[in-house]
Amino acid sequence: MARKGDQVDGLTEAFEAERGKLEAVAYRLLGSHSEAEDAVQEAWIRLDRTDGIDNLGGWLRTVVTRICLDMLRGRKAPPEDPDELEQLPAVRRTPEDEALVADSVSRALLVVLDTLEPAERIAFVLHDMFAVPFAQIAPLVERNPVATKKLASRARQKVQGTPAVPAAELARQRRVVSAFLDAARAGDLPAILDVLDPDVVRRVDTAALAPGMAAELRGARAVAEGTAALSGRSQLAELALVNGEVGVVLAPGGKLFLAITFTSEADRITSYDVVADPDRLGGLSIAVLSAER
Repeated sequence: MARKGDQVDGLTEAFEAERGKLEAVAYRLLGSHSEAEDAVQEAWIRLDRTDGIDNLGGWLRTVVTRICLDMLRGRKAPPEDPDELEQLPAVRRTPEDEALVADSVSRALLVVLDTLEPAERIAFVLHDMFAVPFAQIAPLVERNPVATKKLASRARQKVQGTPAVPAAELARQRRVVSAFLDAARAGDLPAILDVLDPDVVRRVDTAALAPGMAAELRGARAVAEGTAALSGRSQLAELALVNGEVGVVLAPGGKLFLAITFTSEADRITSYDVVADPDRLGGLSIAVLSAER
């Protein structure tokens, strides 16, 4: 049935009021800005063909979630170009909408979400990030509320991971690696030297080697200079739990490109390994390093 002009204008306005929230949901479900926009656009097409919707926001969220679930199930390869910027193009959003899309969705979290089964991801994202009741999520993943709650719980355990060391040791590792990462991002050679053991060793596997980069460096000065030279790459790096200990991941667009594992004593790093080989990355356990850890 054709819509009158004022109906079309009203529907468009109502949809645009929901767009930011929908893209926030879709981005967390898909981990890709471009795919999130595609999912929301598809929801608009379906809305334009539908009449008599009482709860527009709820209807749109349900439709977007189902579209995302289909996209996750149909995925065969990483959807995101590693060079894609971590900002959505501006599309008539309010400041509140922008905040919804940009709020603390770390690349490390996207890496972990990408390891979840589609139904786990739907249950976890909708419940833990958007406080959607399990009773409303259950029909979307074709389970009852109890089973849906178990899906979210299983996903939560994967996201949080299990530290391999006591809390005090994890906190120490975090201080050391965080200081190293801050200094690396700034390209601050003295600050990098401060956190390196004099006999530190840096190893880089072949897949991570940049032109002119040595596969192994020894000594604080050589390692610090090599680290400072890559300060641009460090801007995309984030702390994460790697094999149960504090490490670093580099994940442009939320797709894991490399991981760094560290050994340290007291307040100094004694060695670190840069891993980028796909087979080696696949063997790592990556989890989010939560604020309280």
